[in-house]
Amino acid sequence: MIRHAALVPLSQEHKRLLFVCRYLKKDAAAYEGFPLEIPAKLEYIVKVFQEVMVPHIQKEEYLFEACAGKDAALDALIQELVLEHQQISRMYSALTEQTDLESAMDQLARGLEEHIRKEERVFFEQLQQSQAALLDNIRWENK
Repeated sequence: MIRHAALVPLSQEHKRLLFVCRYLKKDAAAYEGFPLEIPAKLEYIVKVFQEVMVPHIQKEEYLFEACAGKDAALDALIQELVLEHQQISRMYSALTEQTDLESAMDQLARGLEEHIRKEERVFFEQLQQSQAALLDNIRWENK
């Protein structure tokens, strides 16, 4: 399904975050310009979380708030996604405390990837089908 214009910025951010997930996995292939050393990967994920992930979650939570209370199935899905945001944030925050940083980054990458796939394949699809008029009123400026 073609993405509603209001969801395109989120999908573009998801695409970048999915690259990050591939890069952080234990079995990551070499990407030109991206070192495979664990400290370099940690530095990269810190930068991405600060620059992309935090504002991205804020946008999604704005969207969740706008959608809340209009469709029971969407409300249940939103609750799941909010809990996953919290879990991903905890996993990220705990990275520096891990003795096996490589495994912790791999686990974060796999959890984030699964979450993004759920948002793209389930939440966005349901949202477009049941709340297209609501999406017409979403504006991302200052979000």
